[in-house]
This record gives sequence, structure tokens and C-alpha cells, in this order.
Amino acid sequence: QVQPVESGGGLVQAGGSLRLSCAASGRTFNNYAMGWFRQAPGKEREFVSAISGSGGSTYYADSVKGRFTISRDNAKNTVYLQMNSLKPEDTAVYYCAAGALRSDYSTTRPYLYWGQGTQVTVSS
Repeated sequence: QVQPVESGGGLVQAGGSLRLSCAASGRTFNNYAMGWFRQAPGKEREFVSAISGSGGSTYYADSVKGRFTISRDNAKNTVYLQMNSLKPEDTAVYYCAAGALRSDYSTTRPYLYWGQGTQVTVSS
């Protein structure tokens, strides 16, 4: 079992960058795929990015491909989301989640453990 805790959110101007971190407790962190999701007001939670337990495989939503980079440091039980060229439409609460790497990785179904979220606001 792991418990993700997100940090690094904030207010940034369009075109700026932020790096989100997700620290997870537990000794089996590298057994879990990690995903980032986001939810804007009035919208459903949507997939942003995912990474396999080893870090060897990464996945991105089309809307963030080329701008966001996911990575992990298993020695630190931490996963990161580097967000560059931010746009106002990236404004949302960003959630980190841990689960199994399955073919439906872009849905919430594989993810068993969720953090509380961190707010990202991009001003125009």
C-alpha cells in the first residue's frame, strides 16, 4: 500500500513552468505505476500522464504531449510532473495516483491509491 501526497502547485502565467511532485509512503513504491490526472471545475477528472514502475515506459494525453514530462525517482519514492509552456486550459486540481500498469492506464480504474490534489492555476 502507498499513500501519495502531491506538492508544487501554484499560480503561474501562461507560458510558464511548474514542477509537481508526488511523494508516496510505502516500501513497494517501485511495484506501482503512477499516474497524474487533473480535474477542472465542472469537468470530469481526466488523464494527464502515467509512468511504469521502473520508469521505462511513459504515457501522455495528447493535450500535454511535448509540454509535460513525467519521471520518477524510486530511491526517493517520488514521481514528478514537469509542466512547461503552460496554458490557461491547464488550470485544474492535479492528482497523483498509484496502481497497476494496464492497457486502460488512461482511465481511473487501475489506480487504487489517490492523493488529495494540488491546485494549478495558469493566468492569461
